[in-house]
Amino acid sequence: MKRRSFPLGTILMYAVLFGWSLTTIYALFWIVNNSFKVSREVMNNSFKLALDPVMVNYTNAFDRINIGKGYLNSLIMSGSTVLLVLLFGGLAAYVLSRFQFRGRKVIFSILYASLLIPAFATVVPVYELLIHWKLANTYGGLIFPQTAGNLTFAILVLAGYLSTIPKELEEAAFIDGCNRWTMFIKIFLPIGRPAFASASIFVFLWSYNDLFSALIFVSKENVRPIVLLLSEISSQYGTDFGLMATAVSLTVVPVLIIYLFIQKYIEKGLTEGAVKG
Repeated sequence: MKRRSFPLGTILMYAVLFGWSLTTIYALFWIVNNSFKVSREVMNNSFKLALDPVMVNYTNAFDRINIGKGYLNSLIMSGSTVLLVLLFGGLAAYVLSRFQFRGRKVIFSILYASLLIPAFATVVPVYELLIHWKLANTYGGLIFPQTAGNLTFAILVLAGYLSTIPKELEEAAFIDGCNRWTMFIKIFLPIGRPAFASASIFVFLWSYNDLFSALIFVSKENVRPIVLLLSEISSQYGTDFGLMATAVSLTVVPVLIIYLFIQKYIEKGLTEGAVKG
C-alpha cells in the first residue's frame, strides 16, 4: 500500500491554522464560560469550567443595562446601513462595471484614494453637518455617516464582481425587452449574490462594532447601540466581571448567526473571479 506523504510546507500551514483557530475558539469559549459565573468566581477562577452555571448575569444584562434596547438600536442602525450601502453601492457598481464613459478611470482612482483617508479626519465636518441637519443623537446620525464610510468598499467589491458577467447575457436581456433597471434587479442582482453577501457581512460587522462613531454621534441613551453600552459597563459596574462577560457574549451572538447563514456566499464572493455557465 502506497504511503501518502505531506509536504513540510503543508504541515506547517495546517499547524499554524490549527493554533490560530484554538486561540480564537478558546477566547470565545472563555467569555461564554465566565458569563455563567458570579463576579467573585471570575476573578478567582476565570479558567475554571462553570460546572454550576448561574443565570443572574443574563437577567441583569437586560434589567440593569437594558441590553435589549441596545440590541434593537444596533440592528436598526446596522441593518439600515447595509440596505443603503447595497442599494447605492450596487447601482454605482453596475454603472461603473457595465458602462464605458469619460472619467470612469478617474472615478475609480478617487474611490481607491478615499480608502486612505482615516475616519477620524472627517469627524469634525461630519458632526457639524449632523448638527446642521438636526440628525445628531438620532438613528440617522449613525446610519448616514456609516453608509458614506462603507460605500467606497462596497462599490469596489461589487464593481469587480459585476464586471465578470458575460456581455452576451446583457445583450440577450436587451433582446428580450429588459430595460436597465429590470436587468439590474432580475439578472445582475441574482448573479452577483455572492458579492452582495460578502459586502453586506463586512459592512454589518464594521457598523455593528463601530464604537468610535457611536461615542461621538449618538450620546442619548434611547439611541445608543450595544457597543456603547459595553463601554459603560466598566464604569458603572466595574467589579462585575460576570456581567461584562455576559454582555460581550450577547454582543457576539447576532454576528455569529448571520455569518453561519451566509458563509457560503462570503466564500464565493471572495474566491470566484468569473461567472460559470
